[in-house]
Amino acid sequence: MVSRFAAALVVALLVGGVAEAQRPAPPQREFCADRPGKATPACILDQGRLQIETGVVDATLDRGPDAYLLGQTELRLGIIRRTELEAAWTPLSLERGAGAHRSGVGDLTLGFRSALTDPDGAGPAVSLQGFVVAPTATHGQGAGGWEAGARLPVSADLAHGFALGLTPEADARRDEDGHGAHLAFSGAAAISHELAGASVAVELWGERDEDPGRHASRASFDLSAAWMAGPNLQLDAGANAGLTRDTPDLELYVGIARRF
Repeated sequence: MVSRFAAALVVALLVGGVAEAQRPAPPQREFCADRPGKATPACILDQGRLQIETGVVDATLDRGPDAYLLGQTELRLGIIRRTELEAAWTPLSLERGAGAHRSGVGDLTLGFRSALTDPDGAGPAVSLQGFVVAPTATHGQGAGGWEAGARLPVSADLAHGFALGLTPEADARRDEDGHGAHLAFSGAAAISHELAGASVAVELWGERDEDPGRHASRASFDLSAAWMAGPNLQLDAGANAGLTRDTPDLELYVGIARRF
């Protein structure tokens, strides 16, 4: 009797193992990059997937010195179904013009993004993103101290192939004089649509910085486009036009995102 039961158990385990092996894997989530634009999508990477997003060149043109970021890179790693880890760093930051001529590396940003809604479900998606900024920059190319912030990305599909992205944000920033910290609040709203094989987006962004030494209100009107060069490869470009005196006149950039 025992031998028959053991044999039956072995057969059941083998059949179950074969059935499990033949069961199709969960479908891979659609490619979703933080780039381009300032609105952050609510999407989460699949568990075990790595995504690298790089700003090849980012040029900020203003009345003062122009600024250039080269190779600004973000790493995203899906660790569980609802959460990913993130790290971003700029290997080369330059300032040129108006008496300024300096260069260095940027600060290191470490963070996470966790889905508040089902990342594989239908309907609007909401996630929570938190981050800290470590003062790794050299030659005045960073904040000069520790900073932190939180975002609440919201993404939703609209009618006729349009999509909406909203990103409210609150940051704790280092005072410009280096003797304290203050709050800054910002928000981005984007409308995107598939057009001629590319995803084209129009975006409005605004920020209020409560630095006690100099309050600043910034805003920009942004245009961007992203092309899928393969199922796991995206190319992008964009332009941001400043709408206030505290905002740089123009920002131009191109970049790439690759999922592994």
